[in-house]
Amino acid sequence: MTTDASAPWLIAGLGNPGPEYAMNRHNVGFMVADLLAQRMGGTFKRAAKAQAQVVEGRIGPLGPASRRVILVKPMSYMNVSGGPVTSLRDFYKVPTENIVAVHDELDIDYGALRLKLGGGDNGHNGLKSMTKAMGPDYHRVRFGIGRPPGRMQVADFVLKDFASAERKELDYFVDRAADAVEALVAEGLERAQSTYNS
Repeated sequence: MTTDASAPWLIAGLGNPGPEYAMNRHNVGFMVADLLAQRMGGTFKRAAKAQAQVVEGRIGPLGPASRRVILVKPMSYMNVSGGPVTSLRDFYKVPTENIVAVHDELDIDYGALRLKLGGGDNGHNGLKSMTKAMGPDYHRVRFGIGRPPGRMQVADFVLKDFASAERKELDYFVDRAADAVEALVAEGLERAQSTYNS
């Protein structure tokens, strides 16, 4: 799929607002978005046009090859992420194929990544909301969190903080996921997949 090279990208880190959710597995999208904002030298501010926080900046090499990026953290809670993302897509005139959702993924081992364009939501309520609002044809950076242990319910697992053993590697994995987002935007899906899909 070819897109207008001058069109901006919208990167939506999915999560839940509020300090009680900050270190939950479900909030890894926010963690990646925060790191990308830090790399771009920006600070999240409340969006005028949507229930979200945004940072505008650029990703990629200096000069004309860099890409304009709008980083988004929806503040509407995970299950209704689609509304704020769609409002900002329309406001910034972002093609749907230039949207990237960064989210937790149960069916991938902890810390592993999968990059893809389109597809189903695999029961993820944030993706379900986005797909209902704009269709499925956006990119996903799927951050593996693994399956719940024993008989723990999925909802309980994703809304718990990363375990102490997981936290030892969390910074590294978030850093790698931010690298993958930058590669997707700057180099395209196939090259990013060959480097980061594990």
